[in-house]
Amino acid sequence: MSLLQLKDIRSEVEGKEILKGLNLNINKGEVHVIMGPNGAGKSTLASILVGNPKHKLIDGDIILDGENINDNTVDERAKKGIFLSFQYPEEIPGLTVEDFLRTAKEAVTGEKQYLMQFHNELEEKMEKLHINPEYAQRHLNVGFSGGEKKKNEILQMAVLEPKLAILDETDSGLDIDATKIVFEGVQKLKTNDTALLIITHYDKVLDYLDPDFVHILMDGKIVRTGGKEIVEEIEKNGYGKMKKQFGL
Repeated sequence: MSLLQLKDIRSEVEGKEILKGLNLNINKGEVHVIMGPNGAGKSTLASILVGNPKHKLIDGDIILDGENINDNTVDERAKKGIFLSFQYPEEIPGLTVEDFLRTAKEAVTGEKQYLMQFHNELEEKMEKLHINPEYAQRHLNVGFSGGEKKKNEILQMAVLEPKLAILDETDSGLDIDATKIVFEGVQKLKTNDTALLIITHYDKVLDYLDPDFVHILMDGKIVRTGGKEIVEEIEKNGYGKMKKQFGL
């Protein structure tokens, strides 16, 4: 069943066109990987999906669960089930991880989150993701290593239970061990109702996730869709051959 449809999406930043007619369909429960060279528009795609006001949608339609969300704000899209894991998570002194997550859960669901019930559920999720429960009382990302920050992003995903989770270069800056831990955690959270859109530079992510589709984004468009064989081709030839093939 279709969860997200992007129809001829065009966007610009400060007058410069970035996405140039992008089309994509994601069904519930599917894992999609977006790859492409620097400057192709990968992070712009994530920004357009969550409604980042710096990125202007100039044409096309974003359809989530059959509803056009072109005009929805960032918080409205979050309430409808879109989640973005940041490439560079912010540090917020004075705000504990648990308080942040409980407040976020209340904001997204509109339901009161009772302290002890939420605390117990959070501990269960932290155990599942192999996160020390003591981290719940630490200030958000303050003093966290790169891997700990990214694991905390996945914990947010676990708590908020989105329909569509967008992971924008979550593997950036992580060593092999941290990448393994983070994406094994993502795999544990995958359900038949949650779709994943993984934006990455690195094929190593595919060692821990089995995507339904791999898409190559170049010059603001998805130029090719397939499976892991595309990644093997890029490993062998880079993006140069593909750019020539599509006249880019």
